[in-house]
Amino acid sequence: MSLIKHQSGYKHQRGTSLLEVLITIIILAFGLLGLAGLQSKIQLAEMESFQRAQATLLLSDMVERVSANRANAESYYLAASSPVGTDDTQPETCPAASGVTSQDICEWSNALKGASEKTNSTNTGAMLGGRGCIAQVQAPDPTAGVCLPGVYQVTVVWQGMNQTAASALTCGKGPSYYEPDTTRRAISSQITVGQPTCL
Repeated sequence: MSLIKHQSGYKHQRGTSLLEVLITIIILAFGLLGLAGLQSKIQLAEMESFQRAQATLLLSDMVERVSANRANAESYYLAASSPVGTDDTQPETCPAASGVTSQDICEWSNALKGASEKTNSTNTGAMLGGRGCIAQVQAPDPTAGVCLPGVYQVTVVWQGMNQTAASALTCGKGPSYYEPDTTRRAISSQITVGQPTCL
């Protein structure tokens, strides 16, 4: 008898209140918003990574071209203020008769524009706003007793997805290419061309 009295003293809760349901929905909504934000950041990071990988390949391509044509390394000069690639005047098909240097620069320009891969006639095979420059860091001097090698710097720049610190490299710097300049990404590599007459 005492057991029955004891049990009847409890109030049984049936179902959940509307307030608890609303709190649960709000918590889930914030969680889903957080996941959506994380997903967008992951996609931006993947795009940045893809672009850097493409830029590294294109940088290596031109470094190898200049290294293979060392005798004419000085003729590869491309000013930082007028890089090749996006928005330049290089033709889509590069004539072989124009010479090795001109053909190398034309093919590199097309690669920087992403011409190797197309989607509905739009170039998609490289970075956004890809451009390249080749500067002479040190002029070669074959004079006896001096024998300085030629030093050349190949640079690839492109449009980043978000702002970071501005690059110290001058290739593609200026208001007409990347705005603001803190979205300009850049990588470079130097080539040293020795003087065979000095050996």
